[in-house]
Amino acid sequence: MTDKKSLAENNQPERGINRREVLLAMGAAATAAYAGSATAAMEGHNHSTHKPQHEDVLNATNDCTDKGQRCIAHCLVSFVEGDTELAKCASKVHEMQAICGAFSYLVAANSTYSKEYAKICITACDDCEKECRKHDEHFECKDCADACVALVKAIKKSLA
Repeated sequence: MTDKKSLAENNQPERGINRREVLLAMGAAATAAYAGSATAAMEGHNHSTHKPQHEDVLNATNDCTDKGQRCIAHCLVSFVEGDTELAKCASKVHEMQAICGAFSYLVAANSTYSKEYAKICITACDDCEKECRKHDEHFECKDCADACVALVKAIKKSLA
């Protein structure tokens, strides 16, 4: 007579690895890798060098691009309504945003190009501010112009 237990064991397919086991193993591997690299970076590594050297300029740059986005959004609403008076304003703000976006990245990364690129940023902000001032009755244009002025001041104080 054959034992039921041994029959069941012999007819059982081999058990493979399941999804839960794979996820647990991946989590353990990631934890080990992170812990190892964190430990290696701790000794003799100065994390304060990761902080932007010109944080005031970075904050002013990001504020300027934010105000620029709001200004362009306002201009687009005007366009949809059939008013193209703000087209030149939107164009200058668009240029300023492209330049300030790149400048923000350089400043955040403590790039050696920040100081030289700051000159281009100043020119773009000056042009944008002049165009936005023509539409001071729109708070979005006024805020963008004011942010451009603040950024130019921050650059001149820290980088020029």
